[in-house]
Amino acid sequence: MAPAISTAALSAHTPIVISGPSGAGKSTILARLFADYPSKFGFSISHTTRAPRGAEQDGREYYFVTHDEFQKLVQDKGFVEHAQFGGNCYGTSVKAVQDIAEKGRVCILDIEMEGVKQVANHPTFPRPRFLFLSPPSMEILEKRLRSRATDKEEAILKRLNQASVEMDFANSGEAPHDKIVVNDDLDKAYEEVREFVVGNEA
Repeated sequence: MAPAISTAALSAHTPIVISGPSGAGKSTILARLFADYPSKFGFSISHTTRAPRGAEQDGREYYFVTHDEFQKLVQDKGFVEHAQFGGNCYGTSVKAVQDIAEKGRVCILDIEMEGVKQVANHPTFPRPRFLFLSPPSMEILEKRLRSRATDKEEAILKRLNQASVEMDFANSGEAPHDKIVVNDDLDKAYEEVREFVVGNEA
C-alpha cells in the first residue's frame, strides 16, 4: 500500500532536485548553500542495501536496510526514486522528504538522471523544482576529473560517458529541468543556484 503523502507541508516547502554530472561542482555549491542558510534546507537521507563504511551510522549517512526491506518499500511505492549501482540498491523515500518539509525546511535531492526521471513521473508525489548543473564543456569536465587524481582511467572514462548522456538529456525536450546553470565560474554559478533555490522560499 502506498504511503499517504502530506501535500500541505510539501507545497509550502517545495523540494528541489539538483542534478548534474560528477565534476560539475554540485557538492561545492550545495555545501556553500547549506553554510549560508543553515536553517533553511535539509538533505533527504537515502536508503541503501550496502553495508556501512567506516564510521557511517544508520540514520545519519544512510538508512541501512536489507534487500527484502528495500524491495518491500519498492512494492509499497514508498520511494520517490530508487536505483541500483554496483549490486547495491539506493532510494529516496517519500517519508524522508516529508520529514524535512514538516520541519519547515526545503528538501534538497541530489540525484542521478534516472532518479530525476522517476521523480518527474511519480504518480502521486507533488512535483518538485528541477535544476541541472552543467560543466561548460566536456573538455573542461575531463580536466576537472583528471585534476582530482582520485580515479583510475577506466572510472574517468565511465564518468565522462555518463556526463555526456546526462547533458544530452538535460538539453532535450524530455528533461523536466526548470533551470540549467553552467558552472564556468564558481561564484557566478553559485549565485544563479542560490537565486533559483532561495527565491522560492525568500
